[in-house]
Amino acid sequence: EVQLAESGGGLVQAGGSLRLACAVSGFAFDDNDDYAIGWFRQAPGKEREGVACISDIDDNTEYADSVKGRFTISSDNTKNTVFLQINGLKPEDTAVYYCALEDRPPGPPCPLSSYYYTKNYWGQGTQVTVSS
Repeated sequence: EVQLAESGGGLVQAGGSLRLACAVSGFAFDDNDDYAIGWFRQAPGKEREGVACISDIDDNTEYADSVKGRFTISSDNTKNTVFLQINGLKPEDTAVYYCALEDRPPGPPCPLSSYYYTKNYWGQGTQVTVSS
């Protein structure tokens, strides 16, 4: 059974940093050759938004315009974990952050839309709250 678990969220002041982690079990990165992992966020009253994704093909990465230059996605195959480094946090970054995995996604580039994460491999989310 594929499971994803996010961690690393918290309450930080504007301008601060966080490193979110998405630990994947039941799906070994080194044993698969066509997958993508995306990070999404959902603020109260808003739709879920894709912020970053990474594909195992050439480590392709994509970012939403709203986070370019502040968010960095990376993968550690030894830990079967994908990280999201967030710098320069803003109050508008406040949201629940989720990760999702798609086996054999369309692309490259890796998809930022949740529409393409069809296999229902999602974590439970981690809350990020940024105070002004």
